[in-house]
Amino acid sequence: MARTPGSIKAETHERIVETAARAIRAQGYAGASVADVMQQAGLTHGGFYAHFASREAMVEEALDRAADEGRTRLTGVAERAEPGHALEAIVASYLSDRHVEHPESGCSLAALGSETARQAPALRRIATRQVRGLASLLAAQLPGGDTPDNRDRALTALCGMVGALSLARAVDDPALSRALRDAVARAVAGAGADRGEPHARQPRRRRTGR
Repeated sequence: MARTPGSIKAETHERIVETAARAIRAQGYAGASVADVMQQAGLTHGGFYAHFASREAMVEEALDRAADEGRTRLTGVAERAEPGHALEAIVASYLSDRHVEHPESGCSLAALGSETARQAPALRRIATRQVRGLASLLAAQLPGGDTPDNRDRALTALCGMVGALSLARAVDDPALSRALRDAVARAVAGAGADRGEPHARQPRRRRTGR
């Protein structure tokens, strides 16, 4: 069946959003210029305004996409984990070597860091939803589920995970990068154990291949 003009436009729109979502995570908000994104998407600059009213609109949709991808990926990790090991699996995936080496396809909170605090309110609202969503996902893995008490522990774990990933990317010492992540992994595992989780333990150290 031949593609309709509407479907072609929708596919092109998706390509732009996906390219911009990768660009902002790899290079920061400044890396998502209209010209660069369109070039990376294999499209002409002149076609941009058939899809977006402004660069800001593109960046907003791209950040929303990046945030959704991050939550979806970690939710999938939890669902595929062995019973009782979902929190361990989430932490191991988030703090993996692959995630350190590939910010363009990873968590937008760690990739963009404090840059988001200086962005427009719409972008900060997306980051706020991302924090709440990830905290809820982590809390759901603790005994008793997503309760107010567990949410506090999940927020603490999330702060440690995002901070460790950001610092692991910043330092030029691989051993220190690993030590930062291992320290947070132990702390999160300990928090699970303190809540009576029989399976909580330090995530197995793994290197995920490209």
